[in-house]
Amino acid sequence: MRAHLTSNRIRRHQLEPEQSRLADGAQPKLTAAEPPVPEKPPRPFGDLATASAAQIADLAAEHFSVERNGRALNRHGMLWLLERLEEFPGRTWQQRWEAAGLNGPGHPVESLAGDDRQRRTRFNAAAQHAYCMRLIRPSLAAFNATRLFRYADRFRRVAGDPLLEEFCERLERQPVATDRRLKAMLDICTMLTVYGIDLGGLTAEAVVHYAEQTPGFTAAATAWPVLHDMGRFPAWVPRTLQDARVRGQQPVEALVDRHRLRNPEVRELLVDYLRRRSVEVDYSTLDNLVRNLVQYFWVVEDVNPGQADLRLDEQTVQEWKQRLLVRSDGKPRVNIEGPFLTVRAFYLDLQTWAAAEPERWGQWVAPCPIRDTDLRWFNQRRRRIAERMANRTRERQTLLPLLSEQVTSEWQRLRALLDAARRVSLGDTFTLEGVTWQRTATQYDRQQAGRPGEAIRVLNRRTGELVRLSQAERLAFWQWAIVETLRLAGLRREELVELTHLSVRQYQRPNGEVVALLVVSPSKSDRERLIPMSGELFHIIAQVIRRHITEHGTVPVCPRYDQADRAWCEPLPYLFQRLQSGCPRAMSMAMVRDLVRRAAQALVPAHPEFAGIRFSPHDFRRLFATDLVNNGLPIHIGAALMGHLNVQTTRGSAKARELHQAGEKSQVTRSARCRAGLSGVCMKAI
Repeated sequence: MRAHLTSNRIRRHQLEPEQSRLADGAQPKLTAAEPPVPEKPPRPFGDLATASAAQIADLAAEHFSVERNGRALNRHGMLWLLERLEEFPGRTWQQRWEAAGLNGPGHPVESLAGDDRQRRTRFNAAAQHAYCMRLIRPSLAAFNATRLFRYADRFRRVAGDPLLEEFCERLERQPVATDRRLKAMLDICTMLTVYGIDLGGLTAEAVVHYAEQTPGFTAAATAWPVLHDMGRFPAWVPRTLQDARVRGQQPVEALVDRHRLRNPEVRELLVDYLRRRSVEVDYSTLDNLVRNLVQYFWVVEDVNPGQADLRLDEQTVQEWKQRLLVRSDGKPRVNIEGPFLTVRAFYLDLQTWAAAEPERWGQWVAPCPIRDTDLRWFNQRRRRIAERMANRTRERQTLLPLLSEQVTSEWQRLRALLDAARRVSLGDTFTLEGVTWQRTATQYDRQQAGRPGEAIRVLNRRTGELVRLSQAERLAFWQWAIVETLRLAGLRREELVELTHLSVRQYQRPNGEVVALLVVSPSKSDRERLIPMSGELFHIIAQVIRRHITEHGTVPVCPRYDQADRAWCEPLPYLFQRLQSGCPRAMSMAMVRDLVRRAAQALVPAHPEFAGIRFSPHDFRRLFATDLVNNGLPIHIGAALMGHLNVQTTRGSAKARELHQAGEKSQVTRSARCRAGLSGVCMKAI
């Protein structure tokens, strides 16, 4: 009983010394910062800081013009801009630019031309040329306020940077869409312009700094893997920008300080307590302890601003409990026992530790505000929760066959459509199942043709619907693979994303029969287990492996970010992975949950009974346990297959008799071959 009060989860993995936390509990990470100022800034035409306007205008006319008329326009535009800048104080053109306020927000360069539309256009073009010539170093706000035309091409032509050309050649081979490649190239040229450097001076910190200043999606994420492969970043830097921006584990002090406690002594007590507890629990449990103790409990500072210790009067205790019943958004709090048990364990721990270290903990010993009467109704509450879970299982039992059929048929339909589209040329039409389709032949499609990660789009000739076919088929495949694997294996979602190519094993029975096995990594129970694969489950795993081999030649080795522990796991050939900025990355648990939810929502138009029903990955686990018991498998074998240490946990997940009395059709009965030979191999494989 005592162990449950102090911790509900043990540390799952013992990290290697070089992978463990730093002395302060933090993990190495990049800090956003501008790159260092180069000793010799890039000057493709020499130092023009104090050159005459006529000299600069001649250079602009010579290097940015194709036709004779264009030379005159570029020369006049540059002269107009520089003559206008000469009206402001400064010795160099950069100083005059800044004195004009053009590096500040809300002052685009075209504003210098007033209402003259022709001059506004020429000022924009001249500013673009001045950026490429490194005559002006604009701020990011000034650069974004300038209307640009083919800036990356002009910048590359003038810069003549071999590293930049190598970057562009490598970028062309990335398996990403053409528009993303072009935007990535523009983002790199923008960074070089704004920071006043060449590609050799671009640091990983600078790219993160640029990304933080760019709202929403930044194409620098596409450029990051290319720069990493070129050796421009240190080896320890993550291979994608998204990974580099991950915060990772935070020290205890940072976790506590985000709640801004007013009492420094209580803050120090909580930090010391949580640091001591962090030795025996994993990071997600530590984060939950901080939330329960600091965010939910020590709001007593708001109830009683003068509270200086842990000895709370009755009025403060009652008002705190009333506040805890309501969340910050006004909704009732469902999980009230979590904070209660954490606070109770906190007070009991202080009493225990004070006996051994009275000089440190003795002054904080106080009566616990959580009384026995507060906990008496917990058993009743657990029964209510069990009833809700049983009802949830009943509701989804009848819908599971529809969901399984939907994801299977949708993927098969899109796969057939994609195969047919690949057999025709751009612009050609084809007919599939009585529907006429046409493969699009826009400039975008011609640029994509034959490239890695080619995006295939088709047009429904009858309805006019444009289908991004390769993207839709990819989404449908992973929805099918995830839903069916969860349905047939009963895995936790964390176990699903941890499956690797090495998880597929085999067992040969004495009679020579070979049984395919799936090795499930240690998860909640911290114990590895083997699952005998049915024919259907083996088919799904084989399809996943085949897809990776078709696209990459092998199952790529890639890293995985553990969202619970906020730490990177060892790179392995994960089965459930996707491309992120052209790099393979293991799927996250959040993505698995999202794909399952979207698959269920897609059935609402045809099956209104799905409206208001939210499928979660864990629902498949309860349904799997129910079907095991329904089909006569001994409960202790079911517990081993589920990874439960206690058969009562399996009994709580399986609502066998109730479902049978309702006459529901189980998924095992629907697909008898799914469990063919299961009872015969379970005892040998576990």
